[in-house]
Amino acid sequence: MSATRDAAPPGARPWYREPWPWILMAGPAAVIVAGAATIWLAVASADGLVADDYYKRGLAINQDLKRQQRAEERGITARVSQPPGRLRVQLQGAAPEALFVQLVHATRPGMDQRVRLAPAGQGVYEAELSALAPGRWRLILEDPRGEWKIVREGL
Repeated sequence: MSATRDAAPPGARPWYREPWPWILMAGPAAVIVAGAATIWLAVASADGLVADDYYKRGLAINQDLKRQQRAEERGITARVSQPPGRLRVQLQGAAPEALFVQLVHATRPGMDQRVRLAPAGQGVYEAELSALAPGRWRLILEDPRGEWKIVREGL
């Protein structure tokens, strides 16, 4: 065997010193890294939007709709304001001994709050309220007996 066949031509660099192999390998390498990150996200985070008992929740939604209809039939309305550090509700059409307010965050159930509002006179109910995180909030007003409720989007 001759030594000329195995020898590199003069001035030729090894393949790993050329830019094109690295450029061509960068695409598949990026896909592998992105795939690994996607798999890690899928395994590490829980899907909190899917309920195991969706049928029972559907039946409960029907009951909630009936309670909302009762509030409309009785002419119960509420005007909600949020002075600094407080939550104030002006209620018309009913005078329960207290009100319960549930503040539900649109995407983060860990931020939800349930507050009992005490009567402050003339249909006004108030309670202290800690600062709410930014985002969309749903406000649910209920009487203590659970006969009616009012649902509002936004605060």
